[in-house]
Amino acid sequence: MITQAPDLGPRPGPELVRRMLGQCRTIAVVGLSPNPARDSHRVAAYLLKEGFTVIPVNPKEESILGQKCFPSLAAIGQPVDLVDVFRASEHAPAVAREAVALGAKALWLQEGVVSPEAAAIAQAAGLAFVQDSCLMVEHRRHLTCPA
Repeated sequence: MITQAPDLGPRPGPELVRRMLGQCRTIAVVGLSPNPARDSHRVAAYLLKEGFTVIPVNPKEESILGQKCFPSLAAIGQPVDLVDVFRASEHAPAVAREAVALGAKALWLQEGVVSPEAAAIAQAAGLAFVQDSCLMVEHRRHLTCPA
């Protein structure tokens, strides 16, 4: 069981990152763009390279990065460990509710995405939660060895 550290500051602590990404191998990326210049695309490509299973969630696309796209979290139809959100903050509470309904273990709102309501929804359901932080940056900081 992943538990949230009490501090919800902009940077998650190393222990939380290690627990979340050590236990979460299947990541749904909500708002994944097919454009390689977009942050969501770069982060998802990095996660694939690092051995994670990435499930794109984008209702306008059929596939991204060679992975089948789904129009919503509910449409995925398989277990997801972590939901990574690249949507505007006002959409985060709805995504949090979908993540809870899906049975995700964790909700990660990317840098610039902040939602106290999404935090409350996720934490009330027992999901680990991070906001306003880049999953790729934190993975590199806490889980990779320097070259």
